Amino acid sequence: MSDSANVRDRTTIEKARDEIDRIDGEIVRLLSERAKNVRNIGDAKRRLGEPIYQPDREEKVFKRVMAANSGPLDDGAIRRLFERIVDEARRLERMAFKEDEND
Repeated sequence: MSDSANVRDRTTIEKARDEIDRIDGEIVRLLSERAKNVRNIGDAKRRLGEPIYQPDREEKVFKRVMAANSGPLDDGAIRRLFERIVDEARRLERMAFKEDEND
């Protein structure tokens, strides 16, 4: 491979990594925004006496995000990612319930 091709490929990698870093920051911001809403939902569930785990709602979330998926990740990957996000959301809700018990 020529030196100019090496430089071009290195530049491509650096630019793509910079874009990934920017996107990662946006993902973190959006996850934090989502988490704030999750805490609000957890507080409301606690007041209403509703359970944290609501499998029907979770399944709707998974179906909605898979329907919005246009690739290149396949639907299974999207579902697995959102399963982790939902797991963490449930953890936040449980924390809110425990905080209320300690008050």
